[in-house]
Amino acid sequence: MALALARWESEGGALGRAGAALAASERHVLECLGAAVVIAWNDLPTDVQRAMFKQAAAVNESLDPALLKARIARFLHDHKDDPGAPRSGSQ
Repeated sequence: MALALARWESEGGALGRAGAALAASERHVLECLGAAVVIAWNDLPTDVQRAMFKQAAAVNESLDPALLKARIARFLHDHKDDPGAPRSGSQ
């Protein structure tokens, strides 16, 4: 999975689009994918979680990287027990 993410990124991935304005339909797709990731987060292997966290923290160059990492970590922590989120995985 981490290799697939790296390959996707080298082909343009999210970072290639970070500075471009997204169409509403693209933003909706990203929101749906993001929600799916949060719901499945606890079931993902730790190495995949770390790779995805690293990618997410690197997407937005306009924010302080440490602040963005803290916001992502807080969001994942706050939503780990939301309805639909698995409760059996490890984080």
